[in-house]
Amino acid sequence: MKILLTNDDGYFAAGLRTMYDALAADHQHEIYVVAPEGQRSAVGRSITLFQPIFVTHHSLPDNHIGVSVNGTPTDCVKLAIQGDILPAKPDLIISGINHGPNLGSDVFYSGTVAAAMEGALLGIRSIAVSLANYDYEDYMPSALLIKRLIDTNSPLLQYQSGLLNINVPPCDREEWKGKRVTRLGRSVYDNAFENRKSPYGREYYWITGTLVFEEEQDTDLRAIQEGYVSVTPLHCDLTDYERLKTMGDLL
Repeated sequence: MKILLTNDDGYFAAGLRTMYDALAADHQHEIYVVAPEGQRSAVGRSITLFQPIFVTHHSLPDNHIGVSVNGTPTDCVKLAIQGDILPAKPDLIISGINHGPNLGSDVFYSGTVAAAMEGALLGIRSIAVSLANYDYEDYMPSALLIKRLIDTNSPLLQYQSGLLNINVPPCDREEWKGKRVTRLGRSVYDNAFENRKSPYGREYYWITGTLVFEEEQDTDLRAIQEGYVSVTPLHCDLTDYERLKTMGDLL
């Protein structure tokens, strides 16, 4: 299988490196790594239009291909699929492993999910995978979970018209309660904007926020809170079909 790895934490991020190491260990797959050269979290589906996109090629073992890009995660996938920098079109895109959760309505901001969404839009099976904690840093259980899906040719990977958003609880695999297929929850934050001044006197703000958990049981937020791996199918069509049925009568 030809597998494209990308992320929004940057080419040298530990999560992406662990995912690469897990997949490359048995020499069964042709692996391409195309990722931002630095941190590009929370850029959503932004793309670069008004400046050049520079790339740097990195040597990887076993003739795998590594490219860092001074653009966004979506730029990386577009360039990988449509920019002729790879020898072949990948069969699967894995975005991650992200450092921190991508749950609920946060997926609209996420560069990790955006990269997988671009893959889905281009007709390639895509997964976004996140380790749902900023302090826990053992990415290998998450990587082995994805590797097992690939090695067993899981039916989950036959999802062609959208993507899978997978969040993994921050603990050893033996401590997971199991896996749940979930819907997106609603990420509600108690946001604060701290007002500061730079050393040169210019005013700026620093945004912080605390996530307020919801009570609904079938969401990705609840699954992670209770120690389950959350698997959420997403698609690219944002149309509100319920309203679509009735809006024609309002025109």
